[in-house]
Formats: sequence, structure tokens, C-alpha cells
Amino acid sequence: MANVHVAFQVLPKPLGTQHTYDLVDKAIEVVEKSGVIYEVGAMETVMEGELDRLIDIVKEAQEACISAGASEVMTHLKIHYRPVTGVTMDEKLKKYR
Repeated sequence: MANVHVAFQVLPKPLGTQHTYDLVDKAIEVVEKSGVIYEVGAMETVMEGELDRLIDIVKEAQEACISAGASEVMTHLKIHYRPVTGVTMDEKLKKYR
């Protein structure tokens, strides 16, 4: 299967005085440890790879937020799928770098 892009944003609901950003950091740690190509943005993280693996990473990121103390997590997800050639970060961002 060709590479896809999955962009996702987790919105964890913290308990007590915990800060939302601390919980989001736990989700980003999951992505960092996964070994996939990714970019963290101000509002979402974009990953490049095989769709099933990326979906698994999103699920792991949600669970990391829960394990870190979130009572619930809302997740926004976008997928760019091009079955014949796949998609790359470079094709989308090269002219801006």
C-alpha cells in the first residue's frame, strides 16, 4: 500500500489542575517513538506512512493521554490517500523550505 498522510489533533480533558499541553505532549511522545515520518504543528501532528500503522499510532496516542490522567480524549483526524503514487511531506512542503 502506498504511503498516506494522517493529520490528527488530540483534545484531552485533564483532571484537576493538570494542563492540557502536558497531556498532548504524551501523545506526541508516542508519535516520536513510533519511527514514522512526522511533523508537529501548532494545531495538529501530520504523519506519513502505511494507513493501518498510522491509525494504530493515533489510538496509542489517545491511550497515552488517558494513562497520563485525561478523563477523555476527543480526536480530530484527516487522511490524505492517493493509492497509486502515495503522498510525501516533501511534495507538499519542499517549496516552503
